[in-house]
Amino acid sequence: MDNQVIIFDTTLRDGEQALASSLSVHEKLQIALAIEQLGVDVMEVGFPVSSPGDFESVQTIAKTVKNSRVCGLARAIEADIKACADSLSVAEQFRIHTFISTSDIHVTQKLKRDFSDVEKMAVSSIKYARQFTDDVEFSCEDAGRTPIDNLCRMVESAINAGATTVNIPDTVGYTLPSEFGDIITQLFNRVPNIDKAIISVHCHNDLGMAVANSMAAVEAGARQVECTINGIGERAGNCSLEEIAMILQTRQNKLQLNTDINHKEIAKTSKLVSELCNMPVQPNKAIVGSNAFSHSSGIHQDGMLKASNTYEIMTPESVGICKTNLNLTSRSGRHVIKHRMASLGYKESDFDLEKLYNDFLTLADKKGQVFDDDLEALVFNINQQSGDDFFQLNTLNVQCGTGDFATASLEIAIGDNHKVSSATGNGPVDAFIQAVKQAIDFEFKVEDYKISNKGSGADGLGKAAIEVSWNSRRFHGYGIETDIVKASALALIDALNSIHLAQTVYKLKNNEEFQCRA
Repeated sequence: MDNQVIIFDTTLRDGEQALASSLSVHEKLQIALAIEQLGVDVMEVGFPVSSPGDFESVQTIAKTVKNSRVCGLARAIEADIKACADSLSVAEQFRIHTFISTSDIHVTQKLKRDFSDVEKMAVSSIKYARQFTDDVEFSCEDAGRTPIDNLCRMVESAINAGATTVNIPDTVGYTLPSEFGDIITQLFNRVPNIDKAIISVHCHNDLGMAVANSMAAVEAGARQVECTINGIGERAGNCSLEEIAMILQTRQNKLQLNTDINHKEIAKTSKLVSELCNMPVQPNKAIVGSNAFSHSSGIHQDGMLKASNTYEIMTPESVGICKTNLNLTSRSGRHVIKHRMASLGYKESDFDLEKLYNDFLTLADKKGQVFDDDLEALVFNINQQSGDDFFQLNTLNVQCGTGDFATASLEIAIGDNHKVSSATGNGPVDAFIQAVKQAIDFEFKVEDYKISNKGSGADGLGKAAIEVSWNSRRFHGYGIETDIVKASALALIDALNSIHLAQTVYKLKNNEEFQCRA
């Protein structure tokens, strides 16, 4: 049996069906070109008969993509197949993918026919599609719930009619991996002409088993996997392309299977799809989640510093991510703090590790995650025995009504000086930020701002987290208050104090005059 697994990407067809609003033709083309660069064998890019917009996008992609086979979807209806052929005819290589339901519940309740009628429709549609191309895929919709005798019969008929790929979907994500693998095994054992076509699988994730079912099918002999970037798709989504690709890559010694995927393009493609589809990737998502190569446990971090393969079965670089992240939390050990300080350019003689670690734990318990600028501030405070923060919020008054604008008035202590300022903004937090910018003499930019609830009830604590940039560096601030506006203000002041400490450290290192003034 061939050891090459064909990767069939359906991000722009099944994946797009999950979006709140359709992608533009230009956005679809961007994704298609990224998927081509990723090295997929086949990309299903739309359902041409569904709308003029889908027809146009399929045709545009078909004209542009050269290295991947472009595919369109069609029901077992001649008008659908003709629309597919018309939109794809400009492609250098294309496939028509037609389908019909085969499970009892779909045949009797949705199609309201008997199985023999459905079989005839399938055969007729495949033969019609073969008039336009010699690459025709046929799908048995809801194959996972189709009686095995009927499924074997349909697959044999489809191959005899000219289907070069036969797809076995777990349409509703119901089948267990052991059951799905057994379905594929039975097809190989019972369908006499099975060697004349490639067996494909298309698994949904309703019970979280899409990737596991796809792998069970591959181990049973399937040689095409239908999947999407980030696993997006109908309901709970599809088999994740990046997961199936990295399983085959990482366990190649066991599976002895290959793909043509350019693995170093995975992270970039994932990010593009996430941004254009407005579907954030969950942090703990395998392969491409922000935590996929992050380590917070002190034991894990210590192991990673000694040998990365103690806790990483693949490198972040292998999927196009720059490096592993060792998150600094209260679970991080002294060795990790020492290593991080060295990476920031500090010698052991520059700080007292025991004092730094104790102060770090206190801060980590308060903030959760500690960043590099926080560590530098802690070192500065220990060495300088500094007292109060340089920036302190003395008073804050905010006025806002039902309109868009709010006004903030504040008094802020800047070292030994005091500054009064007021400004308007688009909401109370923006008004406060503008007032602070008027009060200080250096520029900063708010890059990210988040609020979260830290307690229950109307009087629960609110936590604000802010990220600001200054001098090409990022600084983080946090504030916790029952008043979320005040929490946001304290978070900004916290970030500004981090900037002040960074400026001070820089000036002391370079023996220059300090620049933060009222």
